[in-house]
Amino acid sequence: MQFVAFERAKQGTGASRRLRNTGRAPGIVFGGDAPAITIELDHNALWHALKKEAFHSAILDMDVGGTVQKVLLRDVQYHPYKPQVLHVDFQRVNDKTRLRKKVPLHFEGAESSPAVKVDRCVINHVMNEIEIECLATQLPENIVVDLSEVTKGSTIHTGDIKLTKGIKLVMHGRSNLTVATVVEPVEEVVAAPVVAAVDDKKGKKKK
Repeated sequence: MQFVAFERAKQGTGASRRLRNTGRAPGIVFGGDAPAITIELDHNALWHALKKEAFHSAILDMDVGGTVQKVLLRDVQYHPYKPQVLHVDFQRVNDKTRLRKKVPLHFEGAESSPAVKVDRCVINHVMNEIEIECLATQLPENIVVDLSEVTKGSTIHTGDIKLTKGIKLVMHGRSNLTVATVVEPVEEVVAAPVVAAVDDKKGKKKK
């Protein structure tokens, strides 16, 4: 995915505020062998790009003054209640850059699994993203979790995720965390109708 940015000369809180008032969003690009530079981007274009999953987890081509650089989105600051981006950070990357990044999990195959198809269970997603470490060139847009073989009562852990060679999970001292669980269907209990007791004495005629 490619986008256009412009080098920004003026810095500071006041300059950034004036920039936002003109429909631009301030940002910065850092990392690599070049010094950090401040940039500005078209706010509407950036806003729509941020709605795409790949913009958050893939290597991007940033065009600044006709020069294309490989970058990775590192941070976005949003206005607390307005639909506005206050600031955005990008990191330059190359073939040797090793990084850690959270990527989304895509759950596939649940509909055809024995748990869902046969036993009518529901898959509960405990995690929607996971942190990985790899070379920038190996960074996947997402990681697929195959649920096609799950059965009733089973649990999917991080150890069940199949990763491409060179990619490893960042667990921060933890191990085999739960990624998803299979929830069995709740049986509906039909209450028996309440029949009012009838007094035999009532309605009887005297002989």
